[in-house]
Amino acid sequence: MNKLNKIIESIDGLDLKSMRLAHERQDQLTKPKGSLGVLEELSIKLAGIQGKPLPEINRKVIIVMAGDHGVADEGVSAFPQEVTPQMVANFAAGGAGINVLARHAGAEVRIVDMGVACPIDIPGVIDKKIRPGTANMAVGPAMTRDQAVACIEAGIEVAEEAIADGADLLGTGDMGIANTTASSAILTVFSGAELEHSVGRGTGIGADALDKKREVIRRAIKVNQPDKRDGLDVLAKVGGLEIGGLAGVILAAAANRVPVIIDGFISSAAALIAASLCPESRSYMIASHVSVEPGHKLMLDQLALKPMLFMNMRLGEGTGAALASSLVEASCKVLAEMATFAEAGVAEKDEDKTEQGAGI
Repeated sequence: MNKLNKIIESIDGLDLKSMRLAHERQDQLTKPKGSLGVLEELSIKLAGIQGKPLPEINRKVIIVMAGDHGVADEGVSAFPQEVTPQMVANFAAGGAGINVLARHAGAEVRIVDMGVACPIDIPGVIDKKIRPGTANMAVGPAMTRDQAVACIEAGIEVAEEAIADGADLLGTGDMGIANTTASSAILTVFSGAELEHSVGRGTGIGADALDKKREVIRRAIKVNQPDKRDGLDVLAKVGGLEIGGLAGVILAAAANRVPVIIDGFISSAAALIAASLCPESRSYMIASHVSVEPGHKLMLDQLALKPMLFMNMRLGEGTGAALASSLVEASCKVLAEMATFAEAGVAEKDEDKTEQGAGI
C-alpha cells in the first residue's frame, strides 16, 4: 500500500466529545451565548480536530508550493513564466507579501519547489521537484497518473516534517504562473459550472485574453476528458504539481489531526482534489478568505466551507492563510482564557427574562 492510501485510510472524523465539552465551556463564558460568532465556532471545531476540549495553537507554519504550468504557452497569463523562479527567490529572501504577513502573524514560511520549470538552487527552498513544470494541458494530460500520486505524496512528506517539528496549525500557499488556469479547470470539472462563472482574470489579463483563457480550458477538458469521480485523474489531466502537493499537505494535516487553513483560489483547487480523494478531510479545513477570483466562492460552496475574511484579495502565496491564522489562534485563547460566569462572580442571564432585558 502506498503512502497516499495509508494517509487516506488513517483520516478519522472529529472528536465529538471534545467538541461537546468545548461548546459547554463556551456557553459558560462571560458573554451572551454566541456573541463571539465565528470565534466560538472555530474553537469548537478545533477541539474536535485536536481531540481535546481546550485546543492550543503554539506553532504556525505556512507551506508555499511552487510549480510551473505548460499551459502558460497558450498566453493565459499576464506574466511570463520566468516570474515563478524569481518569486521563489523573493520568498526565500523574505521580501514577498507572504513573508510580511507571516512575520506579522508569528508564522514560519516553508517554500517548496514542486515543479518549477528551471533548476532551483536557493538556500531554504525544499526540493520536491517531480518534473520541470507540467505539460500543456490544452493538448494532452498535464502529467501522468504516477506523477500526480508522487506530488501528493511529496506534499504529505513536507507536512509531516513540519508537524514533526511541532507545527500544530498549517496554512497553504502557492506560486506558479498560469495556475489559475489549472485551478479553473479543476473547478469546472468538479462543479460543472459554466466557464463564465468558473474562470477569472487571474493575474489581471484583459477581456480578449480572458476569452482565450476560457477557450483553452474548454479545449483542455474536451481533449483530456477528466473523470470528476476520480481526483487523481482530474489532477493528472488538468492540474498542477503545486496543486497536487498542497492536496497532500491537506490530507496529511487531516491524518495527523492538525487544522489546515486553506488560502485562496489555487489552494482551494487543491482542497477540491483532497476532498475528492477523502471527503472526511474537509472536516480539518478552515477557509481563510474569499478571493475576488469569481470561481473561488463556487469552490468554497463545493467544499461547504465559510470564509472568515472578505478582503478583496487575490495574491495567493498563503497571504490569506497567514492573516487568518491569528484569528484561529485567537479562538483558542478566548475559549481557554476567558473567565466563566462562576469564576468571575458575574450573574448569568435570567432565562425567564426577554433577550432584550438580559444583556450583561
